[in-house]
Amino acid sequence: MACMKLGSKPDAFQQQGQAWFCTTGLPSDVTIEVGEISFHLHKFPLLSKSGLLEKLIKENSDEEEATVIKLHDVPGGAGTFELVAKFCYGMKLELTSSNVVYLRCASEHLQMTEEIAEGNLIAQTEIFFNQVVLHSWKDSIKALQTCDDLLPHAEKLQIIKRCIDSLAVKACTDPNLFGWPMMEHGAMQSPGGSVLWNGISTGARPRNCSSDWWYEDVSSLSFPLYKRLISVMKFRGIRQEIIAGSLILYAKQYLPGLNRRLSLAQGNLTAAPSEQEQRHLLEEIDSLLPLQKGAASTKVLIGLLRTAIILQASPSCISNLERRVGMQLDQADLEDLLFPTFEFSMEALYNVDCVQRMLDHFIATDQATGTAGASSPGSVNDEQLIGSPSLMPITAVSKLIDGYLAEVAPDINLKMPKFQKLAAAIPDYARPLDDGLYRAIDIYLKAHPWLSESEREQLCRLMDCQKLSLEACTHAAQNERLPLRVVVQVLFFEQLQLRTSVAGCLLVSDNLDGSQPLRSGIACSGEAGGWTTAVRENKDLKVGMDNMRMRVSELEKECTSMKQEIKKLGQGRSGWSSVPKKFGSKIKLQLCSAQEDSVSAQQKSKSGKIDQLQAIVTKQKHQSSADD
Repeated sequence: MACMKLGSKPDAFQQQGQAWFCTTGLPSDVTIEVGEISFHLHKFPLLSKSGLLEKLIKENSDEEEATVIKLHDVPGGAGTFELVAKFCYGMKLELTSSNVVYLRCASEHLQMTEEIAEGNLIAQTEIFFNQVVLHSWKDSIKALQTCDDLLPHAEKLQIIKRCIDSLAVKACTDPNLFGWPMMEHGAMQSPGGSVLWNGISTGARPRNCSSDWWYEDVSSLSFPLYKRLISVMKFRGIRQEIIAGSLILYAKQYLPGLNRRLSLAQGNLTAAPSEQEQRHLLEEIDSLLPLQKGAASTKVLIGLLRTAIILQASPSCISNLERRVGMQLDQADLEDLLFPTFEFSMEALYNVDCVQRMLDHFIATDQATGTAGASSPGSVNDEQLIGSPSLMPITAVSKLIDGYLAEVAPDINLKMPKFQKLAAAIPDYARPLDDGLYRAIDIYLKAHPWLSESEREQLCRLMDCQKLSLEACTHAAQNERLPLRVVVQVLFFEQLQLRTSVAGCLLVSDNLDGSQPLRSGIACSGEAGGWTTAVRENKDLKVGMDNMRMRVSELEKECTSMKQEIKKLGQGRSGWSSVPKKFGSKIKLQLCSAQEDSVSAQQKSKSGKIDQLQAIVTKQKHQSSADD
């Protein structure tokens, strides 16, 4: 820390209880009272430096008793006046960044100008402040910290403004270009990495500093001064993500809920701010946070939102944080969304309404950017969904919400409309598969066994049976919690998908048969080896496809018999006759390169599913006869 020495005489002040005495050999003729401390001094050294003391001494010189002057309003109190008195006597005194602001304000109050004496305290403190303090990052921080006790005087003398402008300029400038302030944070190093004892070397270079080198220093400021500093930095054009990083670090330091584990690990026993102070600080930080997407991490924003809900912050603050999280919901983790409601009503264990609002903000932002508007369930296929970068965020959010639904589904207090609303908010094109949604619905049905048949069917309408994988279809066909109508739909679409896959395999086989003469005819000497290998592989594949045709013919017979059973079932219950027509129109034939192993596995599992369907049909027939 830099300092400036004033005066040359030895210190002759002694303290006795609440009184200071100057031991110069002469009796004191004036007593200055500052608060509870009294200074027994001499008139001439004081009036020769201070215009105010000269005036007060003349006003009290007619009194026969010892002159007593009360200076209870001197800036800095008794500690600062002690330094001023030493300066008046010419004693040794050091100006530092910790006391220069006190002495500058006190000298202004005591009118210690150049008209009274040359080289007076106002001029000395101004020189040290302008030429030393403002040129050093650390000294500017320390000087600004002392302004909290001297706000009216420091504001009037523009000390706060000068310190903030100096800090803002340094923070907005790349420190690697000038060699500061990292010279204050780290030692010089040689190219080999060894620290040089004298800091001088032709090959030595200062350590590189990242853009967040100033975060920790400015977090020591009180929030009013910190807020002014951040506002000046914004005006000077510092990047939004840098501003957000500083705000987050400041919030973690003064909001225990954001950094509770770290505080306990470090043994931080300092008194935490009150809830009202924390609430006010959180609302102020929210107003300063940039609205730019990605300026702050989603995890930190969710932490701020959770803290705001706990502290019962203003609705506008909570809404702003929900909007910020919603803009980048695709970057959130599932465990971050699982926070309780913090309400006395306990309508639900988790705050589903908050997640719903964040999801609505994400979808609104997604539609505003044109992603959702340019896409529709009929115009987006699986390949486009996987390969398009613009559709990746909405797909990630759909997986996140499906996982969230599965986590909150066991809550018996979760109402079905809330579950349905959150599940239905995801567009159809955002879910390539409905396996995650099916899992969430199954967990909800298991945790709510009292739901009626109509409510179960209404809940199952959220998923599309055509978008279930083979594993999900196998599980759904054996799931007793699903309504019978849904089970029939799953089996029906599974059969149609298998039929489509088989047809695609036959089409691929025909194309391979027709392409062999063409490829063999155009083979040239330079590519003979490659074409020979391809022809050999095609022949082997043709043999495999011939064997598969025999198995397919048997499988077609089974499909035909099952269709007849479904038709008979439709005649028994007229309401089911529209099921094939309703869902058959939605089926899109997909050509796929089915491997021989997968077809064989499907064939092995087919007999079991047909037996299950026959059992269901027999049960339905008995129900129909009972109704008649």
